[in-house]
Amino acid sequence: MRELFLGSEALACGAVTRQDLRRRYVKIHHNVYAPQGMSLTARDRAVAAWLWSGRRATLAGLSAAAMHGARWLPDDAPAELTRVRCGSPPGISIHRDTLLAGEVCLVQSIDCTIVPRTAFDLGRRIRGDEAVIRIDALLNATRLPVSDVAALAARHPGVRGIRRLREILALVDGGAESPQETRVRLVLVRGGAPKPQTQIPIANASGRVVRRIDMGWPEYCVGVEYDGEHHWTDPAAHADDIMRLEFLAARGWIIVRVSARQLRDDPAGIWRRAEPALRRRGWPGPPRVHGL
Repeated sequence: MRELFLGSEALACGAVTRQDLRRRYVKIHHNVYAPQGMSLTARDRAVAAWLWSGRRATLAGLSAAAMHGARWLPDDAPAELTRVRCGSPPGISIHRDTLLAGEVCLVQSIDCTIVPRTAFDLGRRIRGDEAVIRIDALLNATRLPVSDVAALAARHPGVRGIRRLREILALVDGGAESPQETRVRLVLVRGGAPKPQTQIPIANASGRVVRRIDMGWPEYCVGVEYDGEHHWTDPAAHADDIMRLEFLAARGWIIVRVSARQLRDDPAGIWRRAEPALRRRGWPGPPRVHGL
């Protein structure tokens, strides 16, 4: 057996023996086993927790996000369940929230909170930029608009964490295709930049979209692109970058490139480089405060 399973069921049908369980499998939770050497993803941990519940719980939070296809989730975070009456074992967090009608769906025959409810819970429970990153990833995977999360939040006035959620949703953009792109966007906005558009399509002479810019301001033809380490160390990626930049420059774009080191060591410098480019293209700067 290569998947997660309940030991009692596998023993009952003769798929394994007790000796097999001891020698070839690892117990994840009570009665839940995985093959030895299996690296558990966030989705695996979600399924293991659901099996532990006797297939009765509803996956929520990061576990529901994993089932909905969100990427870049921490593999070692506790699984999250709701609609479970017993206590939390190690590796599982149980929430006592009330789920309203229509807030649960089936994903691969497993009860999960729907995408807007999942984002709603992530934004209430996770602090800081991490919440923006997780919701960005969820919305990117599902193409759900932020407005759907806000609409669901309106059904839960006064719930714990709702103020934090509203602050987080103001920063969310499902166009981010990596956590680092989210971090770059937050640096720009907090530095004073107008909110950038993400995944800007660029067409060739025939009108076919052939490139996309990570983020930027089409009205000023200024873009910002995050380049991972491979862009600087892989000769093929570097050559493609040169061609891409020449293509965009020919169409009037100024591109501010951001490396992992710059984002880590000098995030404020990203806006210091982007702001002059915007001003050269006519951006007037932040609006003046009346009387100052």
